[in-house]
Amino acid sequence: MLELQRRGYVRTAATANCGQPAGQYDVALVDWRRRTSKSLEVALDWLVDFLGSSGVLVVWVDPQKATANEALRQSLERRGFVIEAGTVHDCGCAVSARRREMNPIRKAA
Repeated sequence: MLELQRRGYVRTAATANCGQPAGQYDVALVDWRRRTSKSLEVALDWLVDFLGSSGVLVVWVDPQKATANEALRQSLERRGFVIEAGTVHDCGCAVSARRREMNPIRKAA
């Protein structure tokens, strides 16, 4: 986190100092390698309120079977996210998702 701030990302925060959830962040990176998917569900429930309406969520998990990747995608979709991209690497899988209602004004127009 300090390295990100040094590079000019002044609004970065870690879970220890992110404050009250008020949609104040644009991007969240969740490194969930070597942790259980069940505990990820709890973390996502807590995290989503910190992201703004155009927020992007990136979840990095251990390399897993296709069924586990699908479960992660469904979990994000249940929370109102649309999967934008995904990638698989030897050391893990990453999924990028954006809020479904990115711009409510555009919907009314």
